Amino acid sequence: MRYKECLPIGRSDFRELRKIDSYYIDKTFVIEELIRNSTLVYLLPRPRRFGKTLLLSTLRYFFEDDNEFIDTLIQCIFNHSND
Repeated sequence: MRYKECLPIGRSDFRELRKIDSYYIDKTFVIEELIRNSTLVYLLPRPRRFGKTLLLSTLRYFFEDDNEFIDTLIQCIFNHSND
């Protein structure tokens, strides 16, 4: 049995966290919300250490041209939507 690393404190790169199979708070559902609402500005007023940079990293990888990784993200979104 493979154990996951301790909480990745200080890491905020979504691809890295997925690659090392680390714990993180899944906020991929926010991508669906952003696309559906299509607002001009999306404000992220959150306290320190609340995952703002990780969310922006997730958005970056979602909109970059890396089809394999995007497919993985889309599966995460649809899995969350069907729950």
